[in-house]
Amino acid sequence: MLHYAIVFIIIALIAGFLGFASLSGLAATIAKICFVVFLLFALFSFVKKRA
Repeated sequence: MLHYAIVFIIIALIAGFLGFASLSGLAATIAKICFVVFLLFALFSFVKKRA
């Protein structure tokens, strides 16, 4: 998931640089969602490992 978040951030940066504002915003939103899912999975894995 972290890989996808990084890919979408790069897409958002390139789209923003080229002037595609709506595509940039969409890619940034998808990157945020992927990053949050990654954090939830990492936290769940950490808690499960400790128990």
